[in-house]
Amino acid sequence: MAWLKVRHSTGHRGLWMLSEILVALAASGGTAVVTAAGTDAWIETRTTVARLLGRDGQREEVVLQRLDQTAADLARAAVGDDAERVLVRMRADQAGSWTTRFRDLLQDLPERERNEVASELEALVEHVRRHAPGSGASAGSGGVAANGDVIIDATGGSVAAGVMHVQGGVHLDPPKPGAAQH
Repeated sequence: MAWLKVRHSTGHRGLWMLSEILVALAASGGTAVVTAAGTDAWIETRTTVARLLGRDGQREEVVLQRLDQTAADLARAAVGDDAERVLVRMRADQAGSWTTRFRDLLQDLPERERNEVASELEALVEHVRRHAPGSGASAGSGGVAANGDVIIDATGGSVAAGVMHVQGGVHLDPPKPGAAQH
């Protein structure tokens, strides 16, 4: 896949902002790390992420330790009285951390290398999607995928719309008491 070559100045000297596509890819990579932990996809995910983020032997070992800590933290969060709530929060925190690492990597690389790493990261995300059970929602080009609540809200006379293709069921809350109904 050809990645956008346009870079936008952030207004700060020497800093460049990644294209939206690469930012989304970094987020997908962060989610893939968390999704793969504890599944059959973990070994390949762990190896690939360490190679991508490590860039050399010594730093690669540090990344492997962080990955192992992520997997251990997620496994611990999955047990206990409030496991579901704790795990959801832990997964979000860990995905955010790994997203930041991928985004920083992509931002710091020269363009040619960035395109290569982006292609490898995209392949990793696809690997996790195919091999991790329950790897979540996915959407094609121009789509948005969500595991969990999606809230579309119109306020101040505006209009909100969405098209949904749902696997499973849909629960619609009844109107709030006193709300205008047409």
